[in-house]
Amino acid sequence: MSVNIPTHFVQQYSSNIMLKLQQAGSRLRMAAMAGSHVGKQASPVDQFGAITAQKVVGRFNPMARVDAPTDRRWCVPVSYDLPQLLDSFDKLKMLTDPESMYVTNAVNAIGRAMDEEILDKIFAANLTGETGSTSTSFASGQVVGVNTGAASATNLTVAKLKEAKRLLMAANVDVANDSLYCIINATNHDSLLDEIQVTSADFNGGESVLKEGRIMRFLGIDFIHTELLETGTDDQAGTSTQVPVFAKSGLHFGTWSDIETSISKRNDLQGEPFQAYCKATFGATRLEENKFVKVWAR
Repeated sequence: MSVNIPTHFVQQYSSNIMLKLQQAGSRLRMAAMAGSHVGKQASPVDQFGAITAQKVVGRFNPMARVDAPTDRRWCVPVSYDLPQLLDSFDKLKMLTDPESMYVTNAVNAIGRAMDEEILDKIFAANLTGETGSTSTSFASGQVVGVNTGAASATNLTVAKLKEAKRLLMAANVDVANDSLYCIINATNHDSLLDEIQVTSADFNGGESVLKEGRIMRFLGIDFIHTELLETGTDDQAGTSTQVPVFAKSGLHFGTWSDIETSISKRNDLQGEPFQAYCKATFGATRLEENKFVKVWAR
């Protein structure tokens, strides 16, 4: 065989395109009440507080007027976009056409931004009042401590979930008709797998909580997994994950402009590259403090 045969060696390149590991879009949007808005801010709901009935103690007494407390919640939009350029000269040198994958990657990124906005507004101060000039903080009484049900700090446990549901019921959340959610990360999920009440069907009416090894629903609470959960200083001055347990009716996600995508040619740039563009404008707000519980998990 000729010593020059290496000249004919071939290099094989893939004709497939694959996205690297990432959360594919929004997972939390479905756990919120939805609305479509315009303007610099929007009020998704006007609220009336509870009133107390008066006992009639005599005849022909003058009537005292009862005024229900009122409030208004506000949602403020934030805008995101993702412009990506693909040089037309580079495209000629490729076996594959990556345009659609560019768009898919951008849509996934903006979906994750939606989840980050939701998670931020669950525990952050939210705007309330007639014009949104009042800042309302998360309720300090709606917190499950990091060592609840144990002598020291623990991750997510059944004892903590039970206490979270107790707090919601004590606040008169209609747990029979309102969808309840718990947002967890992989570490929280792994911690719950150590609980016999979760893994044994004997504790759940003969039905397994697990579906293909994943915790889907327990104690009437649906679980959503994301690795976007935020950490903070817990009630014992340590750093823990903030795990939200909440009623769907307490969370609002508003869209001013939903995800829009386009692919266009940039005639203003040399080589007239293609631009994959994705944008959206949206916002989130907590509608009522007592419909949420913060569970510290360390």
